[in-house]
Amino acid sequence: MAVTLLFFARVREAIGHASEQIDLPDDVTTPADLAGWLATRGPGYAAAFADPSRLRCAVDQAMVAMDGPLGQPLEIAFFPPVTGG
Repeated sequence: MAVTLLFFARVREAIGHASEQIDLPDDVTTPADLAGWLATRGPGYAAAFADPSRLRCAVDQAMVAMDGPLGQPLEIAFFPPVTGG
């Protein structure tokens, strides 16, 4: 099932786009797993996800810990701890 990924602030700037749709690999079960998998997709992704401890994640618009379960999300957002307006 396709999941919408949203990227904000420095994550978006490093990757070069604000959103995309992907099919989650079967072995990706947490935001940290997803960040690790995304980091392998190219230099921009590697820069954006180099230090997952500096990221926050929301799954279907609810904050989750990076080691929390993803479940069956429709939308996953990544952003730095503080974003500007």
